[in-house]
Amino acid sequence: MARKKKDDGGGGGAPAWMATFSDLMNLLLCFFVLLFSMSSVDAEKYELIVASLNSSFSILPAGGSAIIDAGDLVGMGISQLNKMDVMFTAMLNTGGESQQHQNNGQENPADQKSVEEQFEEKALSESEKMAEQVKKALEMAGIQDMVEVEFNAQYVLLTMNGALLFDSGSADVKAEAIPLIDKIGAILEEYDANIIEIEGHTDNVPISAGSRFGSNDVLSTFRALSVTTRLRDHFKLNPAHLKYSGRGEYVPVADNSTAEGRARNRRVEIKIYNSMSSAD
Repeated sequence: MARKKKDDGGGGGAPAWMATFSDLMNLLLCFFVLLFSMSSVDAEKYELIVASLNSSFSILPAGGSAIIDAGDLVGMGISQLNKMDVMFTAMLNTGGESQQHQNNGQENPADQKSVEEQFEEKALSESEKMAEQVKKALEMAGIQDMVEVEFNAQYVLLTMNGALLFDSGSADVKAEAIPLIDKIGAILEEYDANIIEIEGHTDNVPISAGSRFGSNDVLSTFRALSVTTRLRDHFKLNPAHLKYSGRGEYVPVADNSTAEGRARNRRVEIKIYNSMSSAD
């Protein structure tokens, strides 16, 4: 009877450690391929990858097929991993946000900005037209040298020197200033549908002791009220559209350290808001 050969362990295939080693080598190969693919950026292929991701990934705007460039399948494989973090950040901040706004029925921020700019341009144009009309009316009334006219996208601003309207420390309109206010009131009647705001301003000199006004805030408020009362009682102006406020010394237009600057800061301003800023 023949003797059975002893099994020496060499005929049952590769040893177990070889499989583990092969897996390790494959992982190392993939790792170095990834490093190599991330070492440089091809701008053209970068754009193709972004386009491919936009069309292939469900988390991005739409589905679709991969892009092939010069025989290279860009939509699949290692090349897609090139600068993936940068691509995802960029797409989420641009295309992704844009798609989200569209899905939510909202406007694109760029479009919204354009709308806001158009609105401001239209409002500024209306204010400019109003300012020209007011200047012509002031000239016809012969008071163009007593009233400064400016404008912005919200309103037309009429500024009168406080010394023309009030005695020092007083909130009662001087008798000789009544014709000036009345001529302005006649002009304001043309803008009865607009919000009209009267503001009183002072310099920073403290109120003298014994005055019935406790501070510049109070004095400026009463001066604005005096002008408002005259306009409301003698002209066809909607009382609901008339506002007044005292701004005290806190909004100077000149340097309070000089007599000329303080004189400019003692003023009454009338703001005629345009139709786009007068909505209730």
